[in-house]
Order: sequence, then C-alpha cells, then structure tokens
Amino acid sequence: MKKRPNLTPYWLILPSVIYLALFFAWPMVQALRLAVWDSDARLQLRAEASLDSGVTDWLPRGAPVEILERQGNVVSPEELGQANLRTEVWFYVRAEGANGQEVEGWVPETRVRVRETDADGTPIRGTIRPRIGGSDPLTAVYAEPSSVGEVVARIESNTAVAIERQTILELWYRVRGERDGATVEGWAPSRYVQVFGDDVRGRIDRGDAGELTLRYLRSMVNDRFFWPAFWTTLLLMAIIIPVQFILAIIMALIIQQQLRGNTFFLYVFAIALGVSELAVGIVWYAIFTQNGYLNSILVSLGWLSAPIPYLTANTRHWIIIAIWLAEIWRATAIVMVIVVAGLQAISQEILEAADLFGANLWNRLRYVILPMLKPSLQVALILRTILALQVFAVVIALSGGDVVTVLANEAYRQYYTLRNVNVAAAYAALILLLSMFSAVVYLRMVRSQEEVQG
Repeated sequence: MKKRPNLTPYWLILPSVIYLALFFAWPMVQALRLAVWDSDARLQLRAEASLDSGVTDWLPRGAPVEILERQGNVVSPEELGQANLRTEVWFYVRAEGANGQEVEGWVPETRVRVRETDADGTPIRGTIRPRIGGSDPLTAVYAEPSSVGEVVARIESNTAVAIERQTILELWYRVRGERDGATVEGWAPSRYVQVFGDDVRGRIDRGDAGELTLRYLRSMVNDRFFWPAFWTTLLLMAIIIPVQFILAIIMALIIQQQLRGNTFFLYVFAIALGVSELAVGIVWYAIFTQNGYLNSILVSLGWLSAPIPYLTANTRHWIIIAIWLAEIWRATAIVMVIVVAGLQAISQEILEAADLFGANLWNRLRYVILPMLKPSLQVALILRTILALQVFAVVIALSGGDVVTVLANEAYRQYYTLRNVNVAAAYAALILLLSMFSAVVYLRMVRSQEEVQG
C-alpha cells in the first residue's frame, strides 16, 4: 500500500510563507520597482480620440508637439480636476430648426447663451448665439456630443432652445511630434499634454505607460548628500559593530559566571532595550549640547574654563563620537542577549574540561567559546548590521540630519521633504542590497565547523 505523504510540516510553515510574501517579498518588489521603473515615461498615441481606440505610436515625456486637431470625449466626474485636463460642455437641446420643424440634439456650450437656470444653477433655457464671420450663419446640431459626429439639423441664430441635459467632455488633441528622428502622429487626452498660449504648440507633460530607467538611481548618486551619507553610514558600521561585539561578549561572560548579583547586572545591561532610538538621541543630545551635562560636570570640576560647543557644523567629529556612543549604549544589549543565549547552549562539561587541561580564560574564550558561538554571532552580526544601516533618529537628534547624514536619513528627506518617492525608493533599495550583501558575507565568513565540513 502506497504511503500517504506527511503534509503536516508544510501546513506548519504555510503561515510563515504567507507572512514573508505579504510583509517582505511584496514590499521589497514594490520598492525596487519604484527605484527602476518610470511609470509615466511615455504617452501612447491612439488612432482615434478614444481610449478604446488602438495604440499607433508613442512619444516620450517632455517631447514638444504640434496641435493639429481638437475633439471632445466623455469624461467621468471622478477624473475631473486632473492637471492639464481641459474640458468643454455640451447641451442636449430641443428647438425649432431652420426648416421650421422641431429638432433635438447636442450643441456645444459655446453656441448657446444661457437665459434661465433652475434652483440648483443648472441651465434650462437659452438662445443660439449669432455666428460672427464665416459663410454659414447656422449652428449645427449633432446626434452625439462630438464635433465630428453626425449632424442631424441646423438652427438659426437667436432661436430659443430648451436645455434638457448637459455633459462634460475632455478635449483630445491630435498631436504631431518627433521620436528618434521620426515624425509621430496620434490622438492624446488633454490631461497628458501641456498646451502653450498660442494653442498650436505644446509638450507631453506626462505619460500613461512606463519603462525601465536608471534615472532615479542617477539622481540618487548625483545628489550632493549621497556620498557623505554613504561614507558616514559605512564609518558608523566600522566603528560601532566591533566595539559592540567586544562589550557584548564581556557583558555576557559576566552574566554567565553566576556571580552574586548577576541578575542585577543583566537588568542594568538591558535597560537600553526599553528605550526608543529617538529617546536615546535626545538623552545624548542633552549630554553633549553646549549647556548639557558633560560641559556642566567638566566646568564644575575645573577641567574646562568654558563650555565647549560639541554639536556644531565645525565640530563634525564630535557629532560622530556622540552618535557612536549613543548607538553603543542603545544597541549593545541586543547583541548581548543573543550571545548570552549562545553561551547557555554551550555544555558546561566542555568548559570544565578546558579548565582541567589548564586553559586560562583567554584560551577558553579563543579556542572553545568563540568557535561554539559562531551560529549566535552570525545572527547577531546580521541583525546589528541591518540596524546600523537603518540608524536614523539618533542622527537626526544629534545633528539635525544636515551636518552629519546617513542613508536612512536621505531616504526620509527624499520621501518627506522633497516628495520624490522614486529616489527615496532608490535609497531604500541600496540599503536593502547592502544588508543582503553583508548578510551573505557574514554567513560565508562566520561559519561553524559543521558548516565548513558540510
């Protein structure tokens, strides 16, 4: 009898897969898409003035165009109010035609002078405007609200009309432009075209189709804050992470020694875990500001004759030191907790055997504890590097984000201050790639003996 497959493990991991797909994979794909996809790079030109018409060609955003013709097309109320959108109003009227018979049909608002409205301000009666100049003094009545539709009748000037309803049309333009040296023609809605004052020239203001682009990445790299933010982020990683790991291992070994009061040490070391990043930045700002605790203590001890301004544009190195100290105080406890968990997984018999063979503390740490801590150190390194790349609130609190800046701060600046979502996404994508690259490096460099043999 064929053995039925055990599906229980798959059902158990299904929630994790769904979670990763919804809260990691999908946002990551969207961020990368914003960084490399220009959603309105090209405007599709159509054979007729209708969205249902086929696409004949396209023009890039910003291309100059010549306006050849105009035509109205029905637009929904939800679409009104868009930039560059130009509209015209048509009335459905009933009146006496030029042949003396009653006619009904559509007439543009420009040909009707409204004489009477209802309580809501809706036109209900009017007269046909006289046509000044031209060979035909009659006004055409159309079967549909379109100047290229079928003409069903004609009305003389000053004829009274009853206005039964009205509709709003968006203007479409038949435009002519150039792309790659070739002349391109087609119809486009007014919402995508900026028309100049002479009404015969214009430019493609935005498109309705996208394409892959490096424009946002180039904008990010050419941003004057990019390289200072990039190198400062790498500098903070280089000076924060090693010191944190040394301190975290020392703190974990103190707790592991089961000394009297070691629980107290654990609580003291873990205090920073309960403090937010912004609060840490404010605390250390209160320490380093010109009238802060550090200057007050040094002046009161007579070590300084006057307070020193640490956090200024001329003392950038002091801002880096302040951020370094704040981050070490804030996040060392995270590494410590992981190391403590790793130490508890090491068998006590192994440590006693090393002590029995005469290994001192340094030798036990170097040849026994650290090799067995490699899985925990992998996790701690990856987590701490990701957090170091995301340092933000401490930098804002201590420097304002201008004198000293980091990648996360520039992503925020692009998104919130400059309203440039695509360049902000490019910064976010760079932080993501740096995090993934560092994780791969750590997984390759810090491997346990079993992983090396496997």
